[in-house]
Amino acid sequence: MINFLIVTHGEFGAYLVEAAESIVGRQEEGVQTVVLSARVSTIDLRERIRRALERLQNQDGLIVFTDMFGGTPSNLSFPLMQDRPKTEIVSGVNLYMLVSAFTHRADCSLPELVSKLIADGQKSICDIRRRVLARV
Repeated sequence: MINFLIVTHGEFGAYLVEAAESIVGRQEEGVQTVVLSARVSTIDLRERIRRALERLQNQDGLIVFTDMFGGTPSNLSFPLMQDRPKTEIVSGVNLYMLVSAFTHRADCSLPELVSKLIADGQKSICDIRRRVLARV
């Protein structure tokens, strides 16, 4: 089963995990969040991410989710995971992505799941008024 590390500014990642679990059920293992706070040094944050990567690495793979490309979570995570086998990083995490990730983590390969999550995350972003009216 593919594992997940969610690295975000503040408690955003923890709240996303809580919301996704309320929809698809509790994820008993293989899911961890790292909270980035301005009150914690960059060295300590980098170490927290490194330890989480070590704990979550497995033979099926690991996906690191970050909240936004170019932000501190992505900038600290990428150098630590880029040389790890079967480890991918996806930015722009949203609730739809996590629901999809939790639902399909056992039945997709790592490359398939990454592609699916990006597509699902993008699909969930829309102008609802236009989407609804387009069907009428």
